[in-house]
Amino acid sequence: MEILSRLESLKQSIAAINDINPVGRVTSVKGTSVEAAGIIDFVSIGSQVKIKKSSGHFKDSFAEVIAINNDRAVLMPYGDTQGIGSGSNVFVSGSENVIWPDHSWKGRILNAFAKPIDDAGLLKNGTGSYSLTSLPLNPQKRKLLGPKIDLGVKALDCFTSCCQGQRMGIFAGSGVGKSVLISMLTKFSKTDIKVIGLIGERGREVQEFIQEYLGEEGLKNAVIVVATSDESALMRKRAAYLTMTIAEYFRDQGEEVLCIMDSLTRLAMAQREIGLTAGEPPTTKGYTPSVFSELPRLLERAGPGIDKGNITGLFTVLVDGDDQNEPISDAVRSIIDGHIVLDRSIHERGRYPSVDVLRSVSRALPKCNSDFENKVIQRAKRLLSTYNDMSELIRIGAYKKGSDVMVDEAIKYYPSIEEFLSQKPTEYSRAEDSFQKLAEILGVQ
Repeated sequence: MEILSRLESLKQSIAAINDINPVGRVTSVKGTSVEAAGIIDFVSIGSQVKIKKSSGHFKDSFAEVIAINNDRAVLMPYGDTQGIGSGSNVFVSGSENVIWPDHSWKGRILNAFAKPIDDAGLLKNGTGSYSLTSLPLNPQKRKLLGPKIDLGVKALDCFTSCCQGQRMGIFAGSGVGKSVLISMLTKFSKTDIKVIGLIGERGREVQEFIQEYLGEEGLKNAVIVVATSDESALMRKRAAYLTMTIAEYFRDQGEEVLCIMDSLTRLAMAQREIGLTAGEPPTTKGYTPSVFSELPRLLERAGPGIDKGNITGLFTVLVDGDDQNEPISDAVRSIIDGHIVLDRSIHERGRYPSVDVLRSVSRALPKCNSDFENKVIQRAKRLLSTYNDMSELIRIGAYKKGSDVMVDEAIKYYPSIEEFLSQKPTEYSRAEDSFQKLAEILGVQ
């Protein structure tokens, strides 16, 4: 009894000890970086701190430790640096990069800190925590890809079939219809839930996407995470990781999740800004080494689950200067399981969506299709390829009918195939019906 009494006394004494709240001081402010002394023993990379701004006109700023330089911690604020001066107090925060997602989050619109921005009340926290920076699942325990998903877009369902747990990239230059295609996939694809990350999106397009493209019915079955282009690089990066973490939660509930992220390029730009601020050396086109390590770390978290539930990923890549081989496009293409290419020349001639089916690839093919479906696709691609090879001669009238049977056939079927590939943003096409219609056009039985 005496031992138990002493243990209880010791427990009470420990509980009475005040928490240590280390306070540091700002030593310098350069651009978007802040250096602080006095907290080096209490923080690590990724720790969050609060900076007490010198002027009372500005709200206190939260920041993240992005580098440690000798006896100084390099901080990057989630907001701007206005009001931060030399000598400003820096308080180490006990916050962790974790969230407590709940099934009731469906239909909500969140910011990068998982706070609601839709005026629909407070969020209910779940019982389990999820880390924003969790590791991908053990590849040895993951399932194989599941059955095909009906995406509702003819060009994709027929030529770049997507399976449950597959990760696909949508590669396009600016103004080629990438956002409209994303809206079609959001509305039409058949999955249990859609988790959508709008990373670095234009502020005016957020409401347009939600109200016009997604709609009230679509929002009921979705969670949207928003970080607009005016927000800091840290907020944009955090929004991408939050999107994936929410998708992981619903996957663990046994649901089929479609994770849409627009765009990976803006995430890479945010990480480049963070890396340069932390002192990393710039490499190709100014991108820092951490950009090319962060991309696989994030993308590998999508994919097949271990038991029930998968995360099917659709990630857009804003191609710089329409160069499909620029650094981010190259890096993403090497990680994911297929790519959808939107072509400016197709867009300019008025065919929407402007998917170049010959340059688009799904690595789930041909296994995920039946023999009949593969036969239809091969015939269509052969005809399109033949026409493209001879298009210049056909256009100037240098090709004479009857010179080549395959070319004659390609000329005959090309207009019908082009018409088939065209689809209005409000038009849904069931995958099975799309294959059947294409087979009828080509005369395949």
